[in-house]
Formats: sequence, structure tokens, C-alpha cells
Amino acid sequence: MKRIIVACGSGVATSQTVASKVSRLLKEAGVPCEIEAVDMKSLDMFIKNADAYISIVKPKKDYGIPVFNGVAFLTGMGQKQELDKIVAFINQ
Repeated sequence: MKRIIVACGSGVATSQTVASKVSRLLKEAGVPCEIEAVDMKSLDMFIKNADAYISIVKPKKDYGIPVFNGVAFLTGMGQKQELDKIVAFINQ
């Protein structure tokens, strides 16, 4: 099962909201995936074991894994397209 992390500045409200929403949408689509919310300070530690990253803010460096737009899940703008990209990644 693939593991995706979601990170924001504090790792509390925003990343938890996005992680919960993505997890629910993937479950509804029947796509198994582990989603975990973390804070930016812990990102380097958690990203080592992640298959992909959902970013709320533009990453400052390349982590060598796919990065998806988390803002789409907050605003709803482009959410379906971003979810489709995540599903395609998980199913590859």
C-alpha cells in the first residue's frame, strides 16, 4: 500500500483537514492508501518513508517523489483533477 504524507506549517489544522479529505475521497473511490498529516519541521524525517507528498505550500526543495497540490482540497478548485492524479499514481 502506498503512503502519502500531507504537510503544512503547524501540522495541525490544515494538513489534518487535507489528509482527512483525501483519505475519505480515496476510500469512496475504493483506492487503498495510507495518508498521514505532519508538520513542516518533521517533513524531512517522514518523507523518507513516503511514496508521495501532498503540499499545502510550495516545497523549497525536490524530495525525489511526486508532489501533489493540497490547496485544491482546501478550496475545491481543481480538486477532481488533483485527485485523479493521485489515483493514477497509486494505481500505477
